[in-house]
Amino acid sequence: MIFNSLIFVVFFAIVLFLHAMPFPWRVKKINLLIASYIFYAAWNPPFVILLWLSTVVDWFAARGLARAEEPWKRRVWMLLSVVVSLGLLCYFKYGHFLIENFAHLASLAGFQYTPPQSSIVLPIGISFYTFATMSYTLDIYLRRATPARSFLDYALFVTFFPHLVAGPIMRPTELVPQFEVPHKATPDQLRFGLALMTLGLFEKAVLADGFLGPVVDQIYNGKAIPGFIDSWVGTLAFSGQIFCDFAGYSIAAVGAALCLGFALSDNFRFPYAAVGLTDFWRRWHITLSAWLRDYVYIPLGGNRHGNVRTYFSLMATMLIGGLWHGASWTFVVWGGLHGLYLAIERMLRKQFSGYRPGRAATAALGLLTFLLVNIAWVFFRAKTFHEAILVLGGMFGRNTHAQPVLAGVYLLTTTAIISGLVLAHCFMRSQTLEAAIARAHPVALTALWTIMAFAVVIQHGESNGFIYFQF
Repeated sequence: MIFNSLIFVVFFAIVLFLHAMPFPWRVKKINLLIASYIFYAAWNPPFVILLWLSTVVDWFAARGLARAEEPWKRRVWMLLSVVVSLGLLCYFKYGHFLIENFAHLASLAGFQYTPPQSSIVLPIGISFYTFATMSYTLDIYLRRATPARSFLDYALFVTFFPHLVAGPIMRPTELVPQFEVPHKATPDQLRFGLALMTLGLFEKAVLADGFLGPVVDQIYNGKAIPGFIDSWVGTLAFSGQIFCDFAGYSIAAVGAALCLGFALSDNFRFPYAAVGLTDFWRRWHITLSAWLRDYVYIPLGGNRHGNVRTYFSLMATMLIGGLWHGASWTFVVWGGLHGLYLAIERMLRKQFSGYRPGRAATAALGLLTFLLVNIAWVFFRAKTFHEAILVLGGMFGRNTHAQPVLAGVYLLTTTAIISGLVLAHCFMRSQTLEAAIARAHPVALTALWTIMAFAVVIQHGESNGFIYFQF
């Protein structure tokens, strides 16, 4: 079940109705838990078993960690949780990838190995809920948290449908306490939540799917070699598509939770206004960045053991982040590029530690950041290295004999949308969406909401699943 579907509208209306009924709080939580399982089972019912397995294993591992006093016992419980969680993730998400690469290495070594035909189906959202459950036991192992008092509260944390399949990646310490006490949305929260859902679906269904998706597909899925303009416009279109798709889902998820009275973490903070790659990762997929920082970068040593260890930790973290997004070497290269960007930026910051850029220099650095991010996006979107090299060749002026691919209307609409998106991010760079809405005139807000809602309804039927569901 996806947010941009009629069945979800009916589902969500029923959930809101039941949540508003004068039932005991425990009954309401059971209703939410059942609804969350229905939400997930609507995609593929058997994979609910994986949710149960992750929930039960981490629940008992956390309790074992809390009771154990000897260090070795605590390590055993922690490893049980990590091995089960990562084992499921590796089998379903990376099993075919690992077998293919093993066969390739075997052929290089002179052995012929033909892997069996793979029938592994990737469970939707497994990367998201695996990281969420792992944070529970890891925080208890590191003594940063205590086990949840109620299995119902923990099970609801794992399966809560707004964040289940594509984040934000919530920590138990952020969400479990909210389930411990009754929550019901105020009229203002309900209105704001519905407005956020409308904004998110507008970004997804209208901008990402309606306008930008077809442009991206012509460049990255077509057979023609793209020239300079086509390559840049297609890649810029993807930068807008991936943002509107994922940020749109995150905004809709936050809005859906708010309609029920719960608060989820912000996942995006106007990333295309970032000045520097460090700033970009503080604004893009914030909950994943924080997770990788806390559970990968810092345990690897962070910046506490000299420059060599710091750069190693940085690169390893970004390579893992790239592989988290997909079982393909193109994603690894994408992560490696961002690791290289961050390492170079760190070296330059040390070299010019006393430099304070003015407005013009800040704008130039912001533009450079945006261009570097777009170059890396090529590997994120391309299915093969050959495809990525063709697009990069066009972006750097090497495909001199290429024929035009995109029609003039696509060039105009993409330029207008991406320019508007970047300008909006720059305008909102140092403020929050809530603050901007609070200052806006009610009539203007109502008109804008009406236009977005109408556009979402018109676009319905042509909308696709969210890109990040595959991760």
